[in-house]
Amino acid sequence: MARARLMFRSTAVRLSALYILLFALCAAFLVFYVTAMSERLLAQQTRQTLQEEVQDVQRAYERGGISLLLRMIERRARQPGANLYVIAGPNGEMLAGNVASVQPGVLDEQGWTGFPFSYEPYAEVSRPGRHMAVANVLRLDNGLRVMIGRDLGDPGRFRGIVRRALMVALTIMGIGALVIWFGIGRNALKRIDRMSAASQKIMAGDLSQRLPVGRSGDEFDRLSDSLNAMLGRIEKLNEGLRQVSDNIAHDLKTPLTRLRNKAADALAEGRDDVRRTALEGIIAESDQLIRTFNALLMISRVEAGSIAAEMSEVDLSAISGDSAELYEPVAEEAGLSLTTELQPGLVVQGNRELIGQAIFNLLDNAVKYAAEGKGEKKICVRLSGQNGSFRLSVCDHGPGIPRDKRQEVTKRFVRLDESRSKPGTGLGLSLVEAVMELHGGSLELSATDESDKEAPGLTATMVFPAPKP
Repeated sequence: MARARLMFRSTAVRLSALYILLFALCAAFLVFYVTAMSERLLAQQTRQTLQEEVQDVQRAYERGGISLLLRMIERRARQPGANLYVIAGPNGEMLAGNVASVQPGVLDEQGWTGFPFSYEPYAEVSRPGRHMAVANVLRLDNGLRVMIGRDLGDPGRFRGIVRRALMVALTIMGIGALVIWFGIGRNALKRIDRMSAASQKIMAGDLSQRLPVGRSGDEFDRLSDSLNAMLGRIEKLNEGLRQVSDNIAHDLKTPLTRLRNKAADALAEGRDDVRRTALEGIIAESDQLIRTFNALLMISRVEAGSIAAEMSEVDLSAISGDSAELYEPVAEEAGLSLTTELQPGLVVQGNRELIGQAIFNLLDNAVKYAAEGKGEKKICVRLSGQNGSFRLSVCDHGPGIPRDKRQEVTKRFVRLDESRSKPGTGLGLSLVEAVMELHGGSLELSATDESDKEAPGLTATMVFPAPKP
């Protein structure tokens, strides 16, 4: 009972009920309209037929007199489904015909009877008043009266048949509509119950839950898809926040501890050179902390989409060449050669500052790890357009990243150097991935040379969607 009340509270079921009511009213109107039109059509055809017979009788009387008239009426009265024929004298006494009696007054007026009247056929004299008819009365010049009529039973039976057929069809359609309505409403309630159950688990804190999606592709499925995409986004942001909270204590505790120790050493020592060295170390550690917080702030802004409105046309070829040119002295100082293979004229819709920062991060990682690797001392920046996308790759021949770690290194503060002996914050690839998501692209990590086991290198590829024409 509660489920039925809940069903009737839903908008879809209420609309279905209104549609069924409207359908029933239209069908009822159709029943009465069709029967009325059918009855009117039959009446017109009956009147026209009787009028033609009256004219035939009148012409027969004019040609052959009363004898031909009697023979004609006698012949027609014996035919199957014959009309009603009566010949009466001037005083109204019935002389011939296939009717035992008619309602008094019918033969008094000439022309079409204005109303149905009762009559008794010869075979059913014992059942008076059962038969109704309409007729046309013709008065001859010798005073005789000829009535030609038609029983109304056929139109009545036709009307009944039409009404019964339409009522049966209406009943079947109504029952079918109710069954379909109940089935759809029940299915909708089940889907809403499943969505409600999943929502309860999500509100309890389980962000891995997703709303159920069927195969019909209806509005429920489209809504579930949108909400699931939103939940995935929320889960990712929440996971990033949790990861930051877990790692920030570990990654920021060490520089803060060094700052405190250097400040304590500076206070303990009275010499100016020791204090100067301690202050320089404090400044360096502070700069590193500021860079870390700036990187975190930049990632948060990118992931929140607050920079999405600052999009414009960016010449990807030009910005890639400029970035490589700026980093070329840094690479040479580290003993590396930096080459470029850039396809000109590739333009994307994006944020120039963020794209440049992402390229700098990839170049910085390449210089840092390629310089310490055992492979070739070179870095290559490639840009090409293919398969509806632009691919910007930074390739090095350093130690590379194991296949099972490539998804993990894009998380915040994740570094393969567990001892944290190398400089860095562990946020570079996280920022690159966030920038690519903002631009509708992706970051792909792969080995530069799979065959070189000691120095497979790393190829970091930024995949941009090509702008639509």
